[in-house]
Amino acid sequence: MSPRYVRLLDEYPTGRRRLRILAMAVLASLICSYEAQIAPVVPLLLEDLDMTLATYGAISAVAALAGAVAGIVGGRLTDKVGRVRLLIPLMMLTGLCCFAMALISSPGQLLVARVVLSFIDGVAIASTAPLVRDFSPRMGRAQAFGFWTWGPVGANFLAAAIAGLTLPLFDDAWQSQFVIMGCVSLVLSIVIAANIAELSPRLRAKIVQTERTALTVVDAERPALARTLLVHRTMWAHVVGIAFWLVLYLTLTLYGQTMLVQTFDMTTAQASAVMTVFWILDLAALVVAGRLSDRLQLRRPFALGGTLVGLAVLVFFVSLLGRAAVSLPVLMVTGMVLGGVLGAAYAPWMANFSEDAEDIDPRLQGTAWGLFSFLVKAMAVVVLLVVPHVVAAAGWQVWMAATAGCMALFAVAICFFGGPWRRTAPAAATAVAPGPVR
Repeated sequence: MSPRYVRLLDEYPTGRRRLRILAMAVLASLICSYEAQIAPVVPLLLEDLDMTLATYGAISAVAALAGAVAGIVGGRLTDKVGRVRLLIPLMMLTGLCCFAMALISSPGQLLVARVVLSFIDGVAIASTAPLVRDFSPRMGRAQAFGFWTWGPVGANFLAAAIAGLTLPLFDDAWQSQFVIMGCVSLVLSIVIAANIAELSPRLRAKIVQTERTALTVVDAERPALARTLLVHRTMWAHVVGIAFWLVLYLTLTLYGQTMLVQTFDMTTAQASAVMTVFWILDLAALVVAGRLSDRLQLRRPFALGGTLVGLAVLVFFVSLLGRAAVSLPVLMVTGMVLGGVLGAAYAPWMANFSEDAEDIDPRLQGTAWGLFSFLVKAMAVVVLLVVPHVVAAAGWQVWMAATAGCMALFAVAICFFGGPWRRTAPAAATAVAPGPVR
């Protein structure tokens, strides 16, 4: 018997009802990402806990490892237990962990609190991408995942904005941010629980082309084994390719302002302005490119085109790193274009990844996205630990050149993804009887 907050749907929702549930899944992505935010109060934590930046980096790396393991565990659990059954209680538990964060008084306590929070949050967030897949037919999936990505990216803006508005009201007490975070998370968790639902296992096993057309392609009697995904070359291409892509993304997320300040001798405010225009156009491009990708029902051309243009812009940026003086407008335009083309590649890739995993076995969406969550956290650990040493030995120009090489490898991996390169004449979609997994 399911808990009262779990509403299983035996018929695929349409119209406003589907959009409302999809909006709740996107909101859950935002809240789960927001609950893990700590960057706005790091300077205050370093001073109050008498902690070095190196110590904080080590704590962050261990917490990221815990989150990586949680992604694998959560992805498999969400396929077995259910999306909402797992998501709601863990979101509330993570909100309580935010309150516990306000009570820490030493680096050791910070380590324990961050590891526990990262693990619980990692399991919870592993349910959000499968939920987006469940309630986004293929005709609109890239745009839906574009909005889902607003969660991880938008959480940075949300945390920074709330900190900027409220820290002066609480005499710069960093504890205030975790109390606010816990309150916001608990309230919105209740809102999400009251409005969200999940598909029955029978419906999750189908590929949904449009709101009213589903194609069943899996033998329901055949067990949904996680290893089924990794015997396919297509999935290995996705896994290896996105791992390379994440090197640049995580470098800019974790060290963007630091790189600009150290290389171009600009102020922190100017560096933040450059990164702001990067993220703004990135967010816009995620939705616009997703919409175009859905309209044409093409994924790989968008991913490859955005990657190749992004690679060209990145090579230009690497050349700027070797110059003595570069104007702020040039850096802002470069950052804005780079953010836009990366966003244009990313949303179609997410739809491509979801659809390729779905074609193998629709019941393994949670497992597939759990693997993706593991890769994000694992690569974050690599970037956190490797970048400082490479930069200290060879400089930012060498490291960014390495990220360009990683982008080139992602472009090669795209050639091994599934899906068409050209738009074909639309064919009438009809429901078919269950068949074997291909």
